[in-house]
Amino acid sequence: MKNLFAILLFSCTLSAFAQTNSSESNETEVAHKWRVSIPYFVPEGLIVDSWNDHTNTQHLEIHIKRNLDNKNIVGVKLASWRLFQPMGITWWDGLLDKLEAKSEYYPGHVRATGIGITYQRMLWKGLFATVEVLPQFQTYTDLDDEKIGNGFKIYTSYHLGYNIAFGKKKHFFIEPQVNCMLWTSDKNAPDGFKQLDDHWRNYFLFEPQIYLGWNF
Repeated sequence: MKNLFAILLFSCTLSAFAQTNSSESNETEVAHKWRVSIPYFVPEGLIVDSWNDHTNTQHLEIHIKRNLDNKNIVGVKLASWRLFQPMGITWWDGLLDKLEAKSEYYPGHVRATGIGITYQRMLWKGLFATVEVLPQFQTYTDLDDEKIGNGFKIYTSYHLGYNIAFGKKKHFFIEPQVNCMLWTSDKNAPDGFKQLDDHWRNYFLFEPQIYLGWNF
């Protein structure tokens, strides 16, 4: 049922791309046709944290989006990250305490990489809602960084935030937002990983986030 929901969501999001009007005369003029953005923690992770630390997620992510008009924005999401414990440990589960205790660490890491699609709707002034669908191929490694398996899942996220553009021609922007994530389970996960994943949820609620971007 969860897989069916994710597939239907993927199809609905994909349909947003098909709604672009091909007639130039009907196209709404926009100040900038394209935008590129990244989460703030991508450069932070490259500059501040040690890339090879066990708890470094080695997160790389970029969004390339097209402004169809002043309300509708579609795009492509490219992302790769590495997990050292299940994503479904929420704030009220004592996430920070478990990080300190190391009680839920995987017997290795999971590298998740994918290319997905996004749809963003401007609701009022800078207020927006976004849905993202990201199919991910997963690689499992042990504590010695040796590959022990492959997997697949569909990761989705739902965002509510505010776009703040600045600069002389509003080329730069930041987007503070709150995200909720939902994903399908990976049936091919090795036993040590699967036991931990099955113990926790397949969603994470109310993650604060900031994106940094450039309009052009």
